[in-house]
Amino acid sequence: MPYFYLTLALLGAYLLGSIPTALWVGRAFFQLPDIREHGSGNAGATNTFRVLGKKAGSFVLLVDALKGFVAAYALPHWLLSQGAIPASQLAYYQLACGALAVVGHIYPVFAQFRGGKGVATTLGMMLGVAPAPVGVCLIIFLLMLAVFRYVSLASMTAGVAFALLQLLPAFRPAQPFMVGVGFVLAALLIYTHRANIGRLRAGTESRVPLWGKK
Repeated sequence: MPYFYLTLALLGAYLLGSIPTALWVGRAFFQLPDIREHGSGNAGATNTFRVLGKKAGSFVLLVDALKGFVAAYALPHWLLSQGAIPASQLAYYQLACGALAVVGHIYPVFAQFRGGKGVATTLGMMLGVAPAPVGVCLIIFLLMLAVFRYVSLASMTAGVAFALLQLLPAFRPAQPFMVGVGFVLAALLIYTHRANIGRLRAGTESRVPLWGKK
C-alpha cells in the first residue's frame, strides 16, 4: 500500500505541474488558440503578462506557483499522514514532488511537452520547502524588476540568490543536501532562460512596462 501512495503522489505531482495554465486561459477567455505562437513563444506567466495583460498574467502566475506549492507541501504531507513515508524523509519527498511539478510545467504532457520556463512553479515549490530564503528572494526579484524591468534577469538573479543565501548561517537548511538543490535549481533557471540571455546581451530583450515606462 505505501508504494501505491508513493506512485500516486509522484505521478500526481507531475500531472499537476503539467496543467498548462497560460494555454488554457488564452483559449478560454481570449479565444487565443495557442499563446506559444505569440510573444516569447512559451506558456508561462511572463509571456501571459506580455500577450494577454496584467489580470491574466497575475492569475497564471498565482496558479503556476500554487502548482509547485501543492506538489512540494501538500502531497508529501499527505504521504506522511498515510504512513507511506517516515517523518525523517519528508524533505526528500518534498523535493521529489516539487521537482516533478517543475518538470511537468516545463514539459507538460497536456501541451505537447512545450510549457513555460518553470520560474513560478519553482517559486511555489521552494515556498513550500524553504519559505524564509524564498521571502528574501522575492524582495530581490521585485527590486531587480523595478530597477531593470527585465523579468528574465530578475528571475535568474533571484534563483542564484536563493542558492547563495543557503550558505549563510541564518538560512542554512537542516538538510545539507538542500544547498546542492539550490544550486541545481539556479542552474536550471539559467538554462531555461538561455534564449533570454542571448537577447539581454543583444539588447533586444523585452522590458516590463512599469509606472508608464516602456
